[in-house]
Order: sequence, then C-alpha cells, then structure tokens
Amino acid sequence: MITRTLTRRAALATAAVTSALVLAACGGNSDDNGEGGTGHTGHGAFAASATPSAPAGAHNAQDVAFAQSMIPHHQQALQMAELAADRASSARVKDLAARIEKAQDPEIRTLTGWLKAWGEQPPMAGMDHSGHSGMSGMMSEADMAALKKATGRDFDNRFLSLMTEHHQGAVEMAATEKRKGRSGDAKAMADAIITAQDAEIKEMKQLLGAK
Repeated sequence: MITRTLTRRAALATAAVTSALVLAACGGNSDDNGEGGTGHTGHGAFAASATPSAPAGAHNAQDVAFAQSMIPHHQQALQMAELAADRASSARVKDLAARIEKAQDPEIRTLTGWLKAWGEQPPMAGMDHSGHSGMSGMMSEADMAALKKATGRDFDNRFLSLMTEHHQGAVEMAATEKRKGRSGDAKAMADAIITAQDAEIKEMKQLLGAK
C-alpha cells in the first residue's frame, strides 16, 4: 500500500513538472513571436512577403499599381546608376550610384514577388521605358541618350540633376501608396523609399551646389 502511494505521488510530481515546462515553453515562444512580429522592419520584412505564400487578399488595387509602377521606375534608376562606374569623375557620385544599385535591385525582386503572390503580372524587364515616360520622375529616351554620351564632370552634373528628379518622382509614388494602399508590407516599403530617397535628394543637391 505504501509503495503504491509513493508511486502515485512520484507520477503526479512528474506530471506537474512536465506541465510547468510545457507552459513555460509555450509562454516563451509567445513572447519571442510577439517581439519578432513587431520588430520586423526594413528589407527583411519585404523579402519575407515576396514569397508565394504571401496572403493574396492582403492588398488592394493601389498596392498592385504601386508595385507595377515602381519596378520599371527602379529599373531605370539602375540603368542610370550603372553608367556611373566608368563615366563619372567624382568618387562621391560613384559611391552614390553604387548605393542606389544596392538598395533598389532587391526592392525590384521583392515587388516582383508580391505581384506573383497576388496573382498579378509583373512588368516585363527591358531597356526601353518609352511606355512609362508619363510616370512621375521617369527620364525620356533623349535624357537617357544624353546621359550615356556624357563623361567626367558633365556626366556628374547630368546624373545628379536627373537622379534628383527621378527620386522626387519615386517619393511622390510612395506617398500615394502610403495614403491609399492596403498591404502593410507595401506601405512599409513606401515609407522606406521616402526616407532613403529624401536623404539622397538632399545629398545630390549638396553635390550639385559644390560643383
């Protein structure tokens, strides 16, 4: 009888400890997830939303328009930035161009991923942006041709002037997304674009003033 009682007490104690450990583990996971959920900002969150598992219903027509417009807008910025490597005379202009490439190329991939996840068609990649000439801040074919022919200080001045205008257009597009979009991730990217490109606009104006 005593042996049975001791056995039952040991079993109950073991069960209590096990339950406590399970509850503690669950509580710890909940805290971690809560912190992670509120702490995901920047490009990491954008990349996560670019997967095919992104919720197809968590967007509206403005989000689609933002993605479909910002992709060719960014693509033209990359084309402009790539020219700086062997045409610019200023090391600061070359550095700025490299930073633009580093920031905008991943955003193009993320935007493309969102469109695919939403069942929408991403814009076709290509060098001809004549069909987007009416988009805010987009360079004309004549502007791009003149930039390709320029070198040295002439290139620096043209690049800074054109990229300032290009960035201002992107900021306008992003501001519209923040006002009218539904997707939290798309609006977060819009906010990041405004912050980064506003800072680069100020930098480019300073560089133009120093010339």
